[in-house]
Amino acid sequence: MKLKILLGFIFMCFLAQTDALSQVSGTPPAKSDSSKVQVKKEPVLKDSARLAIEAMPRRAAMRSLMLPGLGQIYNKRWWKVPLVYGGFIGIGLVFEFNQRNYKVFLKEAQFRELNPEKTENPLYSGYTNEGIIQIKDAYRRDRDLSVLAGLGFYAITIIDAYVDAKFFRFDISDELSLKVQPTVGQVPVHASSFSPAVGLKLKLSL
Repeated sequence: MKLKILLGFIFMCFLAQTDALSQVSGTPPAKSDSSKVQVKKEPVLKDSARLAIEAMPRRAAMRSLMLPGLGQIYNKRWWKVPLVYGGFIGIGLVFEFNQRNYKVFLKEAQFRELNPEKTENPLYSGYTNEGIIQIKDAYRRDRDLSVLAGLGFYAITIIDAYVDAKFFRFDISDELSLKVQPTVGQVPVHASSFSPAVGLKLKLSL
């Protein structure tokens, strides 16, 4: 029993010494000849038409950045231009409405602060001072939100022009079909023999 333990210990020491020598020697592992072969990739040549198509999204976005709707015109999406300016006009009307009423209630609040117990506009005589201030702040908040909405809509028009030009390179046509046709294949029976089998083949044509 002790002899087996001693032999096992000697064998472990031998393995440890062999591993240490291999690490000290620093001999790199042998590389296969396939790693020495370097395959040179041919540069992809692009013609002028492809370069023009790839530049379309950036050009459309830059045109929309300079003038809203110009990117849609560049993409030949004329029907989007009224939607673009209609959105800006709507946001502008909301801004004007809130700004006008904000000034009215601001003036009323300032008058009441300088003239306690008095009202400048008889229409607001039923409102308290706190109510006037709250209404004024509400119109100011909605006015500021309309400005943010205008900036967001402006960004949407730029993104729309970019995405629209990006999809221009994809050929989306009606020539999409799914064909089912019979086919004959080979099914392995043994290691060296095959037998014919009849089945169906699906073919998707783009």
